[in-house]
Amino acid sequence: MDAEATHAGGCACGAIRYRASGLATNLCFCHCHSCRSASGAPFVAWATFEPSHFELTRGRLAEYASSRPVIRGCCRRCGTTLSYRHRARPQEIDLTLASLDDPGALPPGCHIWVSEKLPWVELADGLPQHARWRTGD
Repeated sequence: MDAEATHAGGCACGAIRYRASGLATNLCFCHCHSCRSASGAPFVAWATFEPSHFELTRGRLAEYASSRPVIRGCCRRCGTTLSYRHRARPQEIDLTLASLDDPGALPPGCHIWVSEKLPWVELADGLPQHARWRTGD
């Protein structure tokens, strides 16, 4: 598991392909209401990269403001959730780990926004849990 390797990924239908390299940080499972609503899943696994180390190799992201400070990217054809950018963190782009060709290469190291976790989700993996973000809980 090399966090500084090059990682390729894309959407379910193949219309979008991307490559991300450099250090992958903030490997986490997010349980916030916003991520759940955007993905239709009980939580989403993310990795953070520098935007300069992210490139689309095929297609173009459909981007939308899911809230005032957040821009999410997805495939306009199949709807796969691919990216997250927060205006307060312009030096970062978050990519969904499940959209990687090898999602097992970057395992999440914690759970965030556990305060918004669905009541029927049981966290028994032993990873650290944060009520909100990793700092300022």
